[in-house]
Amino acid sequence: MDDPQQRPRILIVDQSRIVRATLIKLIREHYSFREEINGEGGWQALVIDHSIQLVICSLSMSLPALDGDGLLARVRSSRLARLRQMPVLLIAGDNEEAKERARALGASDFIASGIGASELLARIDSLLRLAKAQNELRENPERDSQHPDTGLPTRQRVEVQAAQAMSHALRHDSPVSILVMGFDRFDALREDLGIDLARELHKRFASIIANKVRKEDSLGHYSGDSLAVVSPGTPYPACEAFANRLREAFAVANIAVHGQRLNLSVSVGVANIPVDQLSSAASLLELAAERLQAAQHAGGNRVVACGSKASTELPTPRLSHAIDLIKAGHESAVIPHLVKLGKEILPFLELLERELKLGLPLAEIQKRTLDREH
Repeated sequence: MDDPQQRPRILIVDQSRIVRATLIKLIREHYSFREEINGEGGWQALVIDHSIQLVICSLSMSLPALDGDGLLARVRSSRLARLRQMPVLLIAGDNEEAKERARALGASDFIASGIGASELLARIDSLLRLAKAQNELRENPERDSQHPDTGLPTRQRVEVQAAQAMSHALRHDSPVSILVMGFDRFDALREDLGIDLARELHKRFASIIANKVRKEDSLGHYSGDSLAVVSPGTPYPACEAFANRLREAFAVANIAVHGQRLNLSVSVGVANIPVDQLSSAASLLELAAERLQAAQHAGGNRVVACGSKASTELPTPRLSHAIDLIKAGHESAVIPHLVKLGKEILPFLELLERELKLGLPLAEIQKRTLDREH
C-alpha cells in the first residue's frame, strides 16, 4: 500500500470535525479517505465516488440532515449492488436500543468513539476482506464454493464464515474458536498409498469431522490436506477439549486399506478470541494454522492451543483413552505413561480391594510405581 492511489478508500461521515480528524489520523497511513459532515453529503459521495470501499459513520448524527440510521437504510435499499453490499462501520455509544435498530438495518459492525488505532485497522481490514470474498463468491457462485473431493466449503468460503463469526462476536462480545487440523505425515501416507487412496482417506477424515461438529459450526478446507472448523460462541476451554477428543478418536480409529489397519494420528491448532486478543478473522485462522504446524513439527498427535507450546513429549492420555488405545492394539502408546496412569488408578484399586477382598498387592504396586517414577 505504498501508493496512496492504490489504497482502499474510506468514507468518514460525522458532524464533529474533531471526530473526523481523529479517525483520519488513525487510518491515513493505510487507507485513503474522504470526509463528509452529514448523511446527505455521505450519500452523494457514495453515489459519485466509485472508489469508496467502506463507510465509517456516526450513529448519533442529528436531523434535519440525514442521520446515521437514514444513511444506512438508504445504502442497504439502494438499487446499486455496489452500495447495498458496502461495509458500514458505525460509531456508537452504549445505547443498545439504537444499536439493535442499526443491526436490523444492516450495520456491518460497531466501534466506540475512543477506539485505538490497532483495533480500528483490524476491524476495517476484516470487513474489507469479507466484502471482497463475498463479492468474488457472488460473481462466481459455482467456482471455489465446494471442494471437488469432499463437497465441503473451500478456503475462500471458510474465510467468509470466519469473518462473519468474528464480526458477530465483536458486536456481541462473544467468543469465537477456530481449529485447523490435519493428518500427521500425510505426504508419506500419500506416497505409500497412492494419490487415489490418499484422497479417499482424506474424504473419510472430512466425513468423520463433519459428524462431530455442531450445526452452528462451519467446516471446510484450509490448505492442502488440512481442514478448519469455525465455531462461533465456543469458549476456549471447550474448544481445546473438543480438539483433544478428535485427536484421541483418530488414535484408536479402525481405518484399514486392503485389509491392513492404518496407524493414523492427527494434530490440531486452536485459536480463540478473546483469549488470543485478535480482531481479524484472517489472523485468527493463520494463528490456528501456525499452531497446527508447530504440533506436527513436534512429532504429531498433539493439540497446540492458546498459551500452550508444542512439547516434544506426548501428553498423558486420559485413563479412558488409554484403555481405548490398549483395546485397539496400541499398548506402546500407553507404556510411557504407566506411572502417571498407575497413580491415577490406585484409589480405584484400593476401593476394589476394600470392598471385594481380592488380595491385590497394593503395597507392591505402589513400590513398583515409585521405583519406575524415580
